[in-house]
Amino acid sequence: MTELTVNVRDVLIVDDHPVVRQGLRQLINQEQDLNVCGEAADVKEARDVLKSLLPDVVILDLSLKDSDGLELIKDIRGRDQKLPVLVLSMHDEAIYAERLLGAGANGYIMKQAAAEQLLTALRRVLTGGVYVSEAVGATMIEKYASNGRTRPQDPVSQLSNRELQVLNLVGRGQTTREVAENLNLSVKTVESHRQRIKKKLGLQTAPQLVQYAVNWHARQH
Repeated sequence: MTELTVNVRDVLIVDDHPVVRQGLRQLINQEQDLNVCGEAADVKEARDVLKSLLPDVVILDLSLKDSDGLELIKDIRGRDQKLPVLVLSMHDEAIYAERLLGAGANGYIMKQAAAEQLLTALRRVLTGGVYVSEAVGATMIEKYASNGRTRPQDPVSQLSNRELQVLNLVGRGQTTREVAENLNLSVKTVESHRQRIKKKLGLQTAPQLVQYAVNWHARQH
C-alpha cells in the first residue's frame, strides 16, 4: 500500500515573547503539513535568520522590542516579493489590517483568535490567498464600494503608517531619540512626525501626546 507524501511547509516565527513563540511552535508542529524551522525575537535577528533559512511563510508579531513588524515587512518585500507574511497582533485590526496588507503582508489575525483560525490563516496565505477577519473584510469591501469615502471611526486611523509607528513607540515609552534610532530617522524628522500627529489628534502639547500615546498603546494590549 502506497503512503501519501505530505508536503511540509516551513514556518518562521518572529515574536519577542518566548511564551508566545513556544505556544505557536507547539500548535504548528502538531500539524503534519507544517513545521517551525526557526524563530526570532526582533527585527535584527529575523533578518539574520532569513539569510540562513528559507521559510515558506513568516508569522510576524506587529510589536517587536527594537522596532515594529512594518519595518520587517518592507525589508522582506525588498528581498522577496513572494514570501507569505502573516501578521499576528494584539493591535486593533480595524486600524492596522488594511495598511499592513498595503505594505505587503498577506494576512492579519488577532492574537486572541482561536487556534483553528490561526491554522486556517496560515494555510490561506501559504496557498497565495489573503486572510483577514470577516469584520475587516466587510469594512474593506464597503470602503472600496464607496471609493474610500467612509469616515474613520478612530482618530488614529487618520495617521500615516510612519506616524502610527511613531505613536506606537512613544506609547511604549521611547524618547524622540530612541524612536529615531529604531526607525532609522533623524531626530528632526521624528519631531516633525510628532507635530503632525498632535495636529491630527487635536493635541496641543508634547505631554498630551505622550499621555495619549501611552493610553492608546495600553488599550491595544
